[in-house]
Amino acid sequence: MIMGGHAHVRHILYMATVAAIKHDPVIRAFFQRLVAAGRPGNVAVTAAMRKLLTILNAMLRDRRPWQLA
Repeated sequence: MIMGGHAHVRHILYMATVAAIKHDPVIRAFFQRLVAAGRPGNVAVTAAMRKLLTILNAMLRDRRPWQLA
């Protein structure tokens, strides 16, 4: 369960992650691997949220656009 940060930002990140799970091959593969390993769906989505946030922070740091794998 994620309780830190602002609820509005968490909500936006959650929705972006759900879209990424459906459309981004990297995030989708990460999510499916976690679910196949027996992780509950909520835990897998939260992990995917963290992975997406890490990718977005790296994009900002390197000033690079989004790239599909």
